[in-house]
Amino acid sequence: MSNAADNASPPQRKREKRNVDGWLVLDKPVGMTSTHAVSVVKRAFAAKKAGHAGTLDPLATGVLPIALGEATKTVSFVMDGRKSYRFTVRWGVETDTDDAEGSVIATSGLRPDVDAIRAALPRFTGTIMQQPPKFSAVKIAGERAYDLAREGEAVSLEARPVEIHRLDLVGVPDADHAELEAGCGKGTYVRALARDLGRALGTCGHVAALRRTAVGPFTTDGAVTVEELKALARDGVLAAPILLPVAAGLAALPALAVSRADAARLARGQAVLLRGRDAPVVQGCVAVSTQGALVALAEVEQGELRPRRIFNLAP
Repeated sequence: MSNAADNASPPQRKREKRNVDGWLVLDKPVGMTSTHAVSVVKRAFAAKKAGHAGTLDPLATGVLPIALGEATKTVSFVMDGRKSYRFTVRWGVETDTDDAEGSVIATSGLRPDVDAIRAALPRFTGTIMQQPPKFSAVKIAGERAYDLAREGEAVSLEARPVEIHRLDLVGVPDADHAELEAGCGKGTYVRALARDLGRALGTCGHVAALRRTAVGPFTTDGAVTVEELKALARDGVLAAPILLPVAAGLAALPALAVSRADAARLARGQAVLLRGRDAPVVQGCVAVSTQGALVALAEVEQGELRPRRIFNLAP
């Protein structure tokens, strides 16, 4: 007579994690958190290390750049880059989260027309003061605002300057909705933009749909869906070709090529003197490479190249 232990399936062997370096541009689906998206990508590549460059709310879709391995050292440079969004504002309703997931806190019967919307947009371009949503990752005395809000505590966040590079009306499908596109800098909340635009027009507003189309150098062109990623993993093709190089995250930085000898010095944490007529006329942070291979992030200060972050990339 056999027992349950005899019939039990053998335990599955845990996949060994490996060093994977590069960027994957994920087209995040609605309903998925950014943290879950990172886990999906990390599992697909059996990668030891991964992180994302800029949270997308579960309601939002679109570009979520995910850094693997050594690319995580470049995340801050991507997050500092410009971001582009396409979003739909629902007029007449304001919610406590400033999006469709929240509870209704105010309503209005007024619906702005196309001319009124267009006339209001210049007030929301350039450097503006914006109060973040109370359901946001902004910290208050070390606590995330959304955690405090979920616990029922009163949350009051101070307005802060943000940069809106462009804000365009692209469609009005009906009286209740308007479709807009925005290009903005770090720290901007599109949810707050919809809320404040509604108030400026004498009504209420919240984000009904949101899609991010660009983060720094990364766009929807070539972005991979979760389904595509899982299909590649299921077929056993872990798709190194779909990974962008680590240097892709540093597109906004000046590039500086050095000799192999100088690259070796930088890798040891030593400064390199920039000499002669051919010395580059740059200051600040640069991406250093040798023979096409990324070596370090370094600062040019007083004629010296001083390493800040060293990359350990396989040749």
